[in-house]
Amino acid sequence: MKARLLALSLVSLACAQSTPRVGPLMTDKNAPVADAADPYLWLEEIDGAKAMDWVKARNATTVAELASSPSFEQLSGQILEVLDSDARIPEVVRRGEHLYNFWRDKQHPLGLWRRTTLAEYRKDKPEWELLIDLDALSAAEGAKYVWHGAICLEPEYRHCMILLSRGGADAQLAREYDLISKSFVAGGFSLPEAKSRLSWIDADTLFVGTDFGPGSMTASGYTRIAKRWKRGTPLSAATLVYEGKPEDLAITAFHDSSPGYERDFLQRTLDFYTSELYLLGAGGKLQLIDAPRDAEVAPNREWLLIQLRSPWTLGAQTYPSGALLAARFDEFVAGKRALTVLFTPTASRSLASYSWTRHHLILNLMEDVVSKLELLTPAEGDWKREPLGDTPPLSTVNAWGADSDHTDEYFMSATGFLAPATLYRGVFGETPAEPLKQAPSFFDSTGLAAQQRFATSKDGTRVPYFVIGPKEMKLDGSNPTLLYGYGGFEISLQPFYSGGMGRAWLARGGVYVVANIRGGGEYGPRWHQAALRDKRLRAYEDFAAVAEDLIAQKISSPAHLGAQGGSNGGLLMGNMITLYPELFGAVVCQVPLLDMKRYTHLSAGASWIAEYGDPDKAEEWAFIRAFSPYQNLGAQKRYPPALFTTSTRDDRVGPVHARKMAARMLELGSDVRFYENIEGGHGGAADNQEAAFMSALAYSFLWGRVK
Repeated sequence: MKARLLALSLVSLACAQSTPRVGPLMTDKNAPVADAADPYLWLEEIDGAKAMDWVKARNATTVAELASSPSFEQLSGQILEVLDSDARIPEVVRRGEHLYNFWRDKQHPLGLWRRTTLAEYRKDKPEWELLIDLDALSAAEGAKYVWHGAICLEPEYRHCMILLSRGGADAQLAREYDLISKSFVAGGFSLPEAKSRLSWIDADTLFVGTDFGPGSMTASGYTRIAKRWKRGTPLSAATLVYEGKPEDLAITAFHDSSPGYERDFLQRTLDFYTSELYLLGAGGKLQLIDAPRDAEVAPNREWLLIQLRSPWTLGAQTYPSGALLAARFDEFVAGKRALTVLFTPTASRSLASYSWTRHHLILNLMEDVVSKLELLTPAEGDWKREPLGDTPPLSTVNAWGADSDHTDEYFMSATGFLAPATLYRGVFGETPAEPLKQAPSFFDSTGLAAQQRFATSKDGTRVPYFVIGPKEMKLDGSNPTLLYGYGGFEISLQPFYSGGMGRAWLARGGVYVVANIRGGGEYGPRWHQAALRDKRLRAYEDFAAVAEDLIAQKISSPAHLGAQGGSNGGLLMGNMITLYPELFGAVVCQVPLLDMKRYTHLSAGASWIAEYGDPDKAEEWAFIRAFSPYQNLGAQKRYPPALFTTSTRDDRVGPVHARKMAARMLELGSDVRFYENIEGGHGGAADNQEAAFMSALAYSFLWGRVK
């Protein structure tokens, strides 16, 4: 596993995983106590009988109203057709001579792990070699497993650790699989359900972080202890590599198997945006790679790349936030600071991602949220730089190396709001990019157009947003319009094709809008940091400004304007409900954070203090209170109709926030619907059928109120 990929997975770990649980999900990690100011603490007993009775009653009401008609069944079926379609592009990962894919369809709702060759993959109907049938495995073991991926030992790609989740929770089982015998290894490495972190060292050794027992996890619920585990020995015999502090976010040891550059690393993640990367030497000696702690530091073979989140001054030179720098790894570790600037942001351009091939570095850039690509080739001094093809307008084009240790092969995908994805493949210096696969159109886009507009936020900031709808749009305020946003964790919302949304919304005459508000990464770290912690309200002001611009341009009006968001976007929706209720005719709030007073005590909440602040500190609760929807509800306001959806098995954000917010709004007499999927994890669904149902529920609710 390459260091950059590991670093990215650690960042997503804090957002993607939660506190460990023993046995079934019963309650959040801090049991609720009586509080006269919060009469709904009993809903925090996740599997408690009283709480589940409430959930089942609310579910029944919602299903009876929204999901019991032939039109709902038709809509859900149309979305499911998209999710199950055999014409979708199978996403692949190269491991040696094979391309690996995980696939779900109507016949295999839980999915198949399979592989093929490039020659077969080129065909319209490739022959796939079956490795694991998850439906059959689940049936045999009496569980409903959700695929979490495979960690395979390079370069042989024989030994793999398969990660499986029960019902979609972030906690996962880990079992060893042999790609030669195509079977699980009897007596091989195996871990029970936990939020484990694994990395192969060699065929008989793993780095492992898991729940080793009481006190072995951080206060945020992640791995605090890293160990080295030998084949044939019990987990209890694994030897200590490093033990972090309870207040650390996570500790992870990993091995880089690049031929000629084999190295071990230890990453100490301090909070969501700061970490320390160490070179792990003989005898457990740690050598700090002394870059800024809030930078993303990624070794790759002879190189070390440093992507800055804040300005870095070395001597007389200051490198700006958002820059990407390169150094020779061995020289940097030895103390030399000869840095080459590979990317410098501008007011409109930022770095979305980068990826190595064997001899080149691909930069995936954004210019006002739209993709641009550059190809860099290492050289003494300034690296050679050239554009990597033209990109269509208002599109997302992403390119990545297939195997950075051995080849200059790369894949590239291109898509847009009205353009289904095309997958390309090329080899730098040998074969230009050629189309491999073309996704089908799932809705008729005739007469539709996508455009980019800009709204002006409360403080004068220019906020981009995309509008997708009829070319000849009526500008009388009557268009049913759905406004979507996220605005957090430096995550960008670029153009994308959604067959389900197209069928459920655009094909019915609706207008779809995506807001690129602050808190995201559309303009690099500065865009994210502009809405961090005590500046959080800027994100909500941006979203409201887009809504107001849609109304001012007569694209829509409050009666015809809906809003939708999930997770951090669910917090965004909660603040639209409480702070800007007059702007919306309906709101869908999915797997949300809403009780920001208690969020650090619920599921994975403690890991997000760097994003929102610590409500247990009076000085920070003073600003958090302003964007805590649950605390800001009041009888004096009239709120827009709202649908809250969540999942019992969501051990990331947890169902507690949605439950309590819905209960409080119902108490206030608001027009509220609530649905909690028993399975599904933070994604809200464990298979395509559940996903189609949840999507149809949201679109049916919205369409019935804003059309």
